[in-house]
Amino acid sequence: MLRPDYPIATERLLLRPFENGDFEAMLDIHSRPDVARYLYWGPRGPEEARKALEEKVTMSAIEREGDGLALAVVRTDTGEMIGEVTLTWRSEEYRQGEIGFLIHPGHGGHGFATEAAEAMLAVGFEQLGLHRIWGSADARNAASAKLMERLGMRLEAHLIENEFVKGEWQSELDYAILDREWRQSRDASRRASS
Repeated sequence: MLRPDYPIATERLLLRPFENGDFEAMLDIHSRPDVARYLYWGPRGPEEARKALEEKVTMSAIEREGDGLALAVVRTDTGEMIGEVTLTWRSEEYRQGEIGFLIHPGHGGHGFATEAAEAMLAVGFEQLGLHRIWGSADARNAASAKLMERLGMRLEAHLIENEFVKGEWQSELDYAILDREWRQSRDASRRASS
């Protein structure tokens, strides 16, 4: 079983399990059309946001394939919950995981999503022992694609109109990184900052 030592601290953030008190911040994020634009769900009202939060509150440990971590992203300088990151164990046999991230647009452009996602990659590779972690994005979501590239993930597939979502055919970009690639990238960053 994997239950990280919480909170997971980065330079400017704390990643911690969701709490019932996160409802207002989560509703503020999930109710926004610009946040839901490229996701499977549309803007969420209070009832839908409450159900999503109830599920996320239970996602603080990984016991078996299919389980995931859903962590609130909190700024250390203000204490605000500004988003979420996820890590799902997709295959025990092949040591595969999937990462996801969502940051309030009002906090975008400051590297918070990258910082939080880097911490989740570390959890996946160092604590869960994954070999490969992937992430997917709607092909129109340039911000998510750029973030995955900043993480050192490589574009592995561009699936054309592979899903019918919200009344239209949508295309998908699939990115991934291997444990050895992540370690090499992390080691190179450490050498550069020394």
